[in-house]
Amino acid sequence: MKVFIMTNILHITASIRSETSVSRSLGNDVIARLNAGGKAALTTRDLSAEPLPLLSEDRFNANLTPADERSAEQAELAAISDTLIAELQAADTIVISSPIYNFGVPASVKAWADLVARAGTTFKYTPDGPVGLLSGKKAVIAIASGGTKVGSQIDFMSNWLTLFLGFIGVSDVTIVAADAIMGEDGAEKIAAAHDRIAQMAA
Repeated sequence: MKVFIMTNILHITASIRSETSVSRSLGNDVIARLNAGGKAALTTRDLSAEPLPLLSEDRFNANLTPADERSAEQAELAAISDTLIAELQAADTIVISSPIYNFGVPASVKAWADLVARAGTTFKYTPDGPVGLLSGKKAVIAIASGGTKVGSQIDFMSNWLTLFLGFIGVSDVTIVAADAIMGEDGAEKIAAAHDRIAQMAA
């Protein structure tokens, strides 16, 4: 991980577990080391504790309508998307703590992605294809999985989430994982992931 000055960290968590969540533990470790001096502002978005709405046609249209042209109903529908995008725009570091559920991202992470992907705001279309508008930010993805090996053919989360972050302009992405931890060496894999976080911070 490159050394840089942090002023605002956004921590997105997605595990349905609380104290026993490995991905939360890894993410909290990343946060603690990134903000060792305690000078950065921290915003936490817990997707499990505060479920997000799924994208609908009305919400999609409201999100794309300029704020000063929205009806009262559209303003209400677009409010959560506006808030999530503002959190991303304010952050210089994004930490995503997430398990792999059934080989892919939790539904809550996909809902988050659908709400922050907004043409003209977080990305734009050009003759050469879409270009992300949130450049200059860095991301760390802390992953835990029971049986899926990260980077394997059955891991449909890490590549997708890395691609999505790049799509909105966040191309500097580091992944730290405790994967396939349901085996006999699960504790060792979790410890190794925390060791990697310590090495990254150093």
